[in-house]
Amino acid sequence: MTNQHIKRHITTLQQIPFLLYLFKWVFFAIIIGTIVGSVSAFFLTSLNWITNWRENHVWVIALLPLGGLFIGLMYHYWGTSVVKGNNQLLEELHSPKQIIPLKMAPLILVGTLITHLFGGSAGREGTAVQMGGAIADQFTHLFQLSDPDRKIIIIMGISAGFASVFGTPLAGAIFALEIMVLGRVRYEAILPSFLVALIASYTCTTWNVSHTHYSIPYIPKINPELFFYTIGAGILFGITALVFSKSTHFFSKLFKDRIKYAPLRPFIGGIIIALIVWQLGTTKYIGLGIPTITEAFNYNLPVYDFILKLLLTAFTLGAGFKGGEVTPLFFIGATLGNALFLFVPLPIALLAGMGFVAVFSGATNTPIACTIMGMELFGIECGLYIGLASIAAYLCSGHTGIYSSQIIGGPKHHLYNRIKKRLNALKQ
Repeated sequence: MTNQHIKRHITTLQQIPFLLYLFKWVFFAIIIGTIVGSVSAFFLTSLNWITNWRENHVWVIALLPLGGLFIGLMYHYWGTSVVKGNNQLLEELHSPKQIIPLKMAPLILVGTLITHLFGGSAGREGTAVQMGGAIADQFTHLFQLSDPDRKIIIIMGISAGFASVFGTPLAGAIFALEIMVLGRVRYEAILPSFLVALIASYTCTTWNVSHTHYSIPYIPKINPELFFYTIGAGILFGITALVFSKSTHFFSKLFKDRIKYAPLRPFIGGIIIALIVWQLGTTKYIGLGIPTITEAFNYNLPVYDFILKLLLTAFTLGAGFKGGEVTPLFFIGATLGNALFLFVPLPIALLAGMGFVAVFSGATNTPIACTIMGMELFGIECGLYIGLASIAAYLCSGHTGIYSSQIIGGPKHHLYNRIKKRLNALKQ
């Protein structure tokens, strides 16, 4: 056997581990992506039907306290092991302890649908991510996977849930890699995350589930003036994200401190929310708020829209209702961008799109995923504006986002370390 033949055999043998690696994660991606994509399709269809029914029977909002009580009792008796939601997924990624109970999926599904049926202000991302993570983690036990492989499996569940519920496979894949540790990206899971995101998103659309489309018809050529306006808008988006995160944590702590019996928290919160909605005389600030998000790209809206949505969503989630934060963050960002049209010389649709993703970026500390999401949703032409706004929002939103279990892998900027040292010195 010649040296050339030997080299060929060696090259072939070196390729075998990669082929086995590829086969393994393609296998898991197909199964997880198909299941999670199908579950997301059912969830989105159910959510759409429930939203339409509520809008045609507004009287049902008066029953929000009873819906909250049911959710509280459901989690009190059956869901104590999964009540942490998205934070539990992050905790298992950082410190694996036990398989995420499969019951997380039906509990968060039912809880979210009830929240939306009776008029709570919440989103859908948290639901899809929790369902995806819980479903994916069952394969850890079924195939006796190692801890490193289990982390990848959970990342795949998060990726599949996010990608399928929003129809953004690239952003979903990056979001799952970026969300775990602030300032770090887990590249060892990049292939499985992308594979499962594509399959889950495709599966969801195969069930004839459509996603909302947004349009930014005109993108001006950037210049120094527009650059600084974009950065300034991004700073405001980041501060708004910080206020949202702090508000959600504040209301959650307030309810826990004042009401010791957990099922009563959403009951009492439901009474207050129902009264607020009745006083406002409109349902535009409850549920997902997609009609208002769409309008923000085309028409001038009241400048206070983002404030009311921020407070209602933070209060709803803080009281113990179930659902995600992301779609309300889209609402908050898009309507804030719409309001900035009065002061910033950029097209109203572009400002709405910038706020749409930038507030989300600041609240979740995922600027790369948000930039990619903006380009997937609005087109690559707006990428520069979207990216600048998302990064500025990320840098100005603090180090504590909506996910309290997110670990700080590295500071956003060196100024943070200086401020932290000064604060520690003052405490001493």
